[in-house]
Amino acid sequence: MDTAASPLTFRDATDADVDALVALIESAYRGDASRAGWTTEADILQGQRTDPQGVLEVVKAPDSRLLTVERDGRIVACCQLEHRGAHAYFGMFAVSPALQGAGLGKAIIAEAERQARTTWGVTEMHMTVISVRDDLIAWYERRGYRRTGETTPFPYGDERFGIPQRDDLRFELLVKPLV
Repeated sequence: MDTAASPLTFRDATDADVDALVALIESAYRGDASRAGWTTEADILQGQRTDPQGVLEVVKAPDSRLLTVERDGRIVACCQLEHRGAHAYFGMFAVSPALQGAGLGKAIIAEAERQARTTWGVTEMHMTVISVRDDLIAWYERRGYRRTGETTPFPYGDERFGIPQRDDLRFELLVKPLV
């Protein structure tokens, strides 16, 4: 069976998905397994990207959804959507490293934008990206996001976000109009 042709199924995460989602997110960003894809942060951050408590908080938070993406009954991607007034926040985006580069990310972000627009009536999507992630920022720019120049500090010393391997990390706000 050609799994590349299998349709994607979108649903909200449940408590039962937490462990699988943590494993997916970690595999997409940290450690040697993440090097199979192009979204790895392994060279700039070690340690964890998230943990079960952090994922469960997103699942349970009011005005928040953890959109879970399945193919053939298996979780292959996820993203956080959070309603923040006139805009939605997009985060915790992960695609299985083995499936990166095949167009899944484009389809998932388009569906996330559609759902945020129709569910909450928001006019913009916001996200933060580590500012040194040039390839990733360029990918988002090709999807219509723009750099704002607004930055916030990286939480150095808080290992829940990883162990930085360089001292110039910060988050940059990217914004896309959804009208």
